[in-house]
Formats: sequence, C-alpha cells, structure tokens
Amino acid sequence: MRRFLRDNALSLGFGLLFLLSLAGQAFSGLADYNDGRLSHAAEPVGLLDYLASADFAVDVAENWQSEYLQFFLYVFATVWLLQRGSPESKPAGRAGLETDEDQQVGRHATAASPKWVRAGGWRTGIFSMSLGLVMLGLFLLSWLAQSVAGMSAYNAEQLTEFGDPVSWFGYLASSDFWNRTLQNWQSEFLAIGSMAVFSVYLRQRGSPESKPVGAPHRATDESGSLDRGERVSVRRRTDDHGQECP
Repeated sequence: MRRFLRDNALSLGFGLLFLLSLAGQAFSGLADYNDGRLSHAAEPVGLLDYLASADFAVDVAENWQSEYLQFFLYVFATVWLLQRGSPESKPAGRAGLETDEDQQVGRHATAASPKWVRAGGWRTGIFSMSLGLVMLGLFLLSWLAQSVAGMSAYNAEQLTEFGDPVSWFGYLASSDFWNRTLQNWQSEFLAIGSMAVFSVYLRQRGSPESKPVGAPHRATDESGSLDRGERVSVRRRTDDHGQECP
C-alpha cells in the first residue's frame, strides 16, 4: 500500500483536492442558490435536489470544458509551436511530428513499447494521437453538457421572470452561453501563456515543470541542456578557463 501511494501520489493528491473542492462548491453553491430562491419567495431546496439541478451541472461543466480545451490545444500546439527557453516547449529544431527514431515507433519500437505501438498500422497511428484525441473528446462532451444544462438553467430563469424559453440552438447563440464560455477560456489561455513565458526566467527547484535552477535562461530542454547550435555558440564565447569572452 505504501508503494502504491508513493507511485500514485500525484494523481491521488489531485483527485482528493478535486473531490474536496467539488464538495465545497456543492455546499457553497447550495447556499447561494437558496438565497436566490428566498429572494423570489420560493422554498429552499435540499442538497440532493441542488446536485440534480441544472444550475449545479452548468457551473461544473463550464469549468471542465475550459480545462479540457486548454489541454487539448496545448497538446497539439506544442507539436509545432516553440518557446525558446521554456521547459514547456520542445527545443528549437524539433518542431513537428519528429522522426520514427525520436518517437520510438516502427522499427525503432522496443519490447517495452506499448502493445499498439508494436502492432503498427492504424493502431500505432491512433495511439500516436490518443492523448490529444481523448482531451478533445472530453472537451466536446463537457461542452455539450454545459450547453444542455445551461439551456435548462436559463429557461428556468426565463420562466420565473415571465420570459420565453429558448431552444438549444437559441441558447448557443445567446450572450449567457458565450459569457459563461469565454470568461473561462480567456483565463485558461492566459494561464498557459504565462506559464510558458515565466518558466523561461523563473525556477522551482525539484519540479519537472521547471528547468534546473542553474540552467541558462535560453536552455529549452527540461534537463536544462542547450541544443547543439547554442552549445557551439557558448563554446565560441568562452576561453579555456570557462570565462566569457567579449
């Protein structure tokens, strides 16, 4: 058990934080929801009724879809887009799908490679994009859940204010849907861009999301090493004693 906890501490730790924060959202959301109902002279609801409501579902789903969109775009964007000096980026010269040797596929696969890699053909092709495809699928599912739950919550509010309910397509074109959606998207894009840039110049000792503390700012590889062209440039600028030349 101790070894299992050690080997899975990251996923278990964040899983626990997820459950605790979801529980906190449920109770705080219930209090806020009942405050709104009381202000409209309606009876408050219990926790189970709130958890089954469209209001709770849309609040959860709109955050999930933005997170999975973030990872989907990041997984695919970092194949081609680079940020020199950031451990969140591949080194210069490695943009693209890379060679079979780099990716350990085809004749470069080993006995320890995943089964679908050793199988070749369409299975290797699908497995080679599986991370991005799963993130895309989870984004689309959570986005669909947000749109359906959001429509239900929006129509319930419309009815209490004697307004006309809207269809699913009508809700997709509404300002309520896009306000909920874009306020999450912009924060995710800002966070990713900030992490990519800050990690060029800032360090976190011991974290795989950071370069080694003493690595040069221009080092892009996670190990803190310079690429071949940069190593040649540094050697040319230093004397035999390792001091930088003018």
